[in-house]
Amino acid sequence: MTGSLTVLIADDEALVRAGFRLLVEYADDLEVVGEAENGAQAVSQARVLGPDVVLMDIRMPVMDGLEATRMILDTAGGGARSPSPAPKILVVTTFDDDENVFAALRSGASGFVLKDTPPEQLLEAIRIVAAGDALLTPSITRRLIAEFARAPAQPAIAEGRAVLGNLTDRERDVLVQVAAGRSNAEISAALHVSIATVKTHVSRLLAKLEARDRAQLVVQSYELGIAEPRRPGS
Repeated sequence: MTGSLTVLIADDEALVRAGFRLLVEYADDLEVVGEAENGAQAVSQARVLGPDVVLMDIRMPVMDGLEATRMILDTAGGGARSPSPAPKILVVTTFDDDENVFAALRSGASGFVLKDTPPEQLLEAIRIVAAGDALLTPSITRRLIAEFARAPAQPAIAEGRAVLGNLTDRERDVLVQVAAGRSNAEISAALHVSIATVKTHVSRLLAKLEARDRAQLVVQSYELGIAEPRRPGS
């Protein structure tokens, strides 16, 4: 299966892992390279196997999925397949509450889906995060925006201010659009530029803000005070 996207499944329920394995391996372009029954195993397996994507449960024994996500992303590249880029973390859980959404994103997850997600949508979610895009559904984006709207403004740290000073006006415009959860096509229409131009700006934003993907751009845009959380429809 040369060229397949490799997947590590982390879940404390054997039946769930078996179901995910059957589903993932049914797809011609995906391959399961390992399983973990707790967060600690997920960290060690990720280091050794270097998967493209980790399907990560949140509530697991020994170490939960949020801490495992942080450790995997902090120590990526040390496995047998190194040097390798950090795997993308796709959180798959039964819990659709705000605390887990925000905690997963801040831990570095690239996407968040529920275990009752239709099979084809889960497979597509794996492909989306593997490609470097964020998987933020409109409902999750709205709640993320609402959370920052409720929270007191966070002053940008000195380093953050320096980074923001390096952004062009157009890059700031694009960042605000990304923070609102808009796709490249929607940003293109809103700013009257080509999709190719939007992609270029997003790539530059990822580099300048040292963000892993669009999900991290969303989080950073609010934490650095660039976005307007009290006007999510703008």
